[in-house]
Amino acid sequence: MKQQQVPIAREGYPFIIFCGFTTIILALLGFSIAALVALILTTFVTWFFRDPSRVIPDDPEAVLCPADGRVILIREIDDDRFLGERALKISIFMNVFNVHVNRIPCTGTVEEVLLKPGSFYSADKDKAALKNEYCALTLRTQGGIRYSVVQVAGLLARRIVCRAEKGDSIAAGTRYGLIRFGSRVDLYLPPDTQINVQLRQKVKAGETILAQLNSDR
Repeated sequence: MKQQQVPIAREGYPFIIFCGFTTIILALLGFSIAALVALILTTFVTWFFRDPSRVIPDDPEAVLCPADGRVILIREIDDDRFLGERALKISIFMNVFNVHVNRIPCTGTVEEVLLKPGSFYSADKDKAALKNEYCALTLRTQGGIRYSVVQVAGLLARRIVCRAEKGDSIAAGTRYGLIRFGSRVDLYLPPDTQINVQLRQKVKAGETILAQLNSDR
C-alpha cells in the first residue's frame, strides 16, 4: 500500500484542479461574482482534502482513533457481520469540517476487505451502520487479536476510498483511505478492551488513544 507523502489527499486533486480551472475561466470571462464564488469553493475543497501529519503514539497495545471527529457510540454488541462474536463497538462521526483521511488503529495484517453498497442515511444515525454503504477491514494484530474498522458512507458521502488490500501488513497510524463529505467510522474490538474515551469527546485520527488492548487474553 503506497503511503501518502503530501498534506493534501491525492483523491482531492481532481476536485481541486476542476474548481481552480473553473475559477480561472470565469475570471478571464469577466464574471467577477461567479469567479469569487468558484474561488471560495476551490478554497473549501482544498481545505476539505487536507491531510495533516500526526504524532503517532509509540504504544503497541494502544488502539488509535481511525478518524477525526466526535465519539457518538460506545457499546458492547453481538457482532455477526465482521468479527462474528461479542464485540465492543466505538463509532466516530465526521462532519464536513473534519479531516476525512482515515488511519489504521492497531498494527496488523489485513485478513479481509469487504465493500458493500447501500443507502446514504445521515451518518450520525443508528440505522446508518446497518443500511449505509460501507467498507470493512478486518485485521489481526501481531498478538493475534482480531478487530474490524469500518468506513461508513453518510448523507453527503458518495465515495469511500480504501487503499488497503488483503494480506497487507500495516502499522498503526498509517493512512489507508478516506470518505468524501461527511461520514463515520465504526471500530469493532474485543469486549475486554479497556476504553480511554467518553461519549461526545472530540478525537483525532492517529493521535487519540481510544482504548488499550488486553495483551493477556
